[in-house]
Amino acid sequence: MKVFWLIIFVWNIITFATMGVDKYKATHGKWRIKERTLFLLSFLLGGIGVFCGMYIFHHKTKHISFKVLVPLAVFTNAMSIYFLYKILNINHF
Repeated sequence: MKVFWLIIFVWNIITFATMGVDKYKATHGKWRIKERTLFLLSFLLGGIGVFCGMYIFHHKTKHISFKVLVPLAVFTNAMSIYFLYKILNINHF
């Protein structure tokens, strides 16, 4: 189970960094990461990283789609982990 949490932690660091990279690209006029890619990362258990990246880097915070879908992704991530916990009946969470 510790490996699972380590993987989730590293994945969210990667999604957080992705938001930082996209913000850098936005301010320097470079090719951007597609919004649908950012949403996909957030729904694939990276919601916390994307959410934190939004507010720490002040990136995409004015987009209503990000204000709605990223918190939804965090909620979906939490529910997915909860149901995995219940289905696998892991006693040491």
